[in-house]
Formats: sequence, C-alpha cells, structure tokens
Amino acid sequence: MGNLILLLIIGGVFYWIFKSYSRYTEYSQEAFKNFSVSKESLKKSELGLFIALVAKVAKADGRVDALEAQLIGMMFDDISNVFPQPEKTKDILKEIFNEEKDKTNNTQDIANALARAIKRDKAKQQQFMGFLIQLAFVDGEVSQSEELVLQTIASALEFNPDAYHAIFDQFEKMMNNIQPKANITDAYKLLGVSESDDMSTIKKAYRKLIREYHPDIIKSQGKSEAYMQEATVKTQEINQAYEMIKKAKS
Repeated sequence: MGNLILLLIIGGVFYWIFKSYSRYTEYSQEAFKNFSVSKESLKKSELGLFIALVAKVAKADGRVDALEAQLIGMMFDDISNVFPQPEKTKDILKEIFNEEKDKTNNTQDIANALARAIKRDKAKQQQFMGFLIQLAFVDGEVSQSEELVLQTIASALEFNPDAYHAIFDQFEKMMNNIQPKANITDAYKLLGVSESDDMSTIKKAYRKLIREYHPDIIKSQGKSEAYMQEATVKTQEINQAYEMIKKAKS
C-alpha cells in the first residue's frame, strides 16, 4: 500500500507538468529538415536557447548531480534526432550546455532571446517552464539559487506568475509527502536483475528501462495524457529502485 501511495503521489506531480506536452508537435524532423547545423545556428534556435537555460538551472546550486545528468543526456539524444546530422548536433548541444553552465551573468539575456523566439506562445512557455521546474526538483528540493534562476527565466518569458507558482507549489507539496521504498527485493525485480548481478549489468538494465520510459520534450509529443502519466511514474520508480540497489552494493 505504501508503494502504491508513493506512485500516485509522484504520478500526480509529473502528470501535472507533462499533461500539455501531447498537444505540442512543432519539434519534428520535418520541421527541421532544412536546418543548417552549426554551433551558431543551434545557439540561436529555440531548442539551443532552451539547452542554455537548462544548463543554468542544472548548475544553479553549484553542481549537476547524477540524475540531472542522466535526464539531460537523454534530452540531448532526443532533441538531436529531430535535426539533420544528429551526432554533430548532439556534440554541439553538449558544447553549448558545458559553456553555459559555468556562466552566471547572461541568464536574463538568453531568456529574453528565447522569449523573442517563441513570441509569447503560451504552449511553449508551459512546455519550457514545466521542464525547467521539474529539473530543479529532480533531486528532491529547490535551492534559493535555483529558484532565482527559474524566476528570472519565467519573468523574461512573461510566464503567468500564478501558473508558475501553481506548478512550483504543487511540486513542493507533493515532494514533501514522498517516502522512499524500503523493499530491496522489489527494486531488483523492477530492474529485471538479480542480487548476484554486478553493477555493470544492473546499470545496463537501468539505462535500457529509463530510455524506454523517460518522458521529455521530444519523446512526449503525440502521446496521450494517460501514457505520459504512466511513463513519468515508471521513470521515477526505476530511478528509485536503481538508487536503492547502488546504496545496497556500495
């Protein structure tokens, strides 16, 4: 019963954020088929600007933790696949991220540039801010520095303050009620591995599952709300199981 309640809590949190994504279909291979891939062009594109802001949020508390890195790495894969030359695109996006994560004085400028690029499109505002808020909460809490970066971006995008605080408060309330799993047997079962497997085998199983279920800006397009809710719940359950196994084997 405790695990079921946990899943319902997590599902409610992430469903609230991702439920609008299935209506948003602009980012596709067709839309970018004539895009000329270069660092300059990607930095000026909506998705390139967004990656720069992801870097600001991820590093706002002074470090990019393992789960943040995992989610961002998958996002690189999926975003790069909508562009021509995906591998080149992914390398450039990583370069943009690594350059921007250590800069602290240009968040406002980049957010303003993204605001001009999306032209106050409310669906895009919701999508971008939803992901950034989720990213800030991924380690369980939001630092003052992370919240300041989020507020700077939201203000530049002219994101409705009431909508921002509703999303933020919903996350905060839900996270305060989450309790960790206690059953290591269930964790091994969920990942499809055994206690005798080494961490290399377990990590491969984890990555395969997280790739299958992880919802993000690109993969979530065209999916139903029910699918997105199930995927986000499953992702969090997989992450929790993996972290439990790592601690047990350390």
